[in-house]
Amino acid sequence: MKKMIINHQSVPAIGLGTWHMGDNPQTRKNEISAIQAGLNAGARVIDTAEMYGAGRSESLVGEAIRDYSRETLFLISKVLPSNASIGRLEKSLDASLKRLQTDYLDLYLYHWRGTTPLAETVAELDRLTHTGKIRAWGVSNFDYVDMQELLQLPAGQNVAANEDLYNLGSRGTEVRLQAWQEAHQIPFIAYSPVGAGDSLGANMTASPAVQAVAERHQVSTYQVLLAWAIRNPNILAIPQTSDPSHAEANVLAGDLTLTKKDLIELDQAFPKPTSEPPLAIL
Repeated sequence: MKKMIINHQSVPAIGLGTWHMGDNPQTRKNEISAIQAGLNAGARVIDTAEMYGAGRSESLVGEAIRDYSRETLFLISKVLPSNASIGRLEKSLDASLKRLQTDYLDLYLYHWRGTTPLAETVAELDRLTHTGKIRAWGVSNFDYVDMQELLQLPAGQNVAANEDLYNLGSRGTEVRLQAWQEAHQIPFIAYSPVGAGDSLGANMTASPAVQAVAERHQVSTYQVLLAWAIRNPNILAIPQTSDPSHAEANVLAGDLTLTKKDLIELDQAFPKPTSEPPLAIL
């Protein structure tokens, strides 16, 4: 299973996303089973946020991991821009920890930029690493220019990751951002690595190239998309599913290594942009 390094820890390169989970009481049991199936298949990283279902996703995760050893998990959550000030950030973190039923987060992300000065948010995130409540902090939905600004701040060099939308049909971050992050040893977390169930308009799973690669390896088209997303060692992908069998299959995609021929065919079908587009955000 492919691994990557995040905050000096080696973790499987495919984790578990939880957006849209925890909202429907009728699907709660299945969603918990999906998280547990992913963990049982070898995943360690679970990515959530206070925004997801106004905390319901965090509560779901807390219930799902209750019987797992905390040290075997790598928990990520995110703070909303409206809570990213000195006066509100730690209170938000405390609420997330309570819902997750844990004493600390492995990584706490600034979900996207808001009106609070970036320097204020970063200083407070950095302070929280000394409280024991978070082991590292990072950002989300930051583009190349945002990251340049971030690293100019006094504590900016301590950023542990940046999480952006990235999949075969949305490759804009490859133009500058990903190579820059790799050069600065800042891990890249790919959300929606299969395009939200391939619902974003790229029609990746219908591509003859994707289907041909899947047939050659006797895997699903979604597993091909995940293997492609983590082909570089600096990337962690966090697909979301509420189906236990899909969760297991997603994690097992970390065992799939695409050949040079596979990568050429996929690149021809979904070429990297020649110029940098605006950052794709869901």
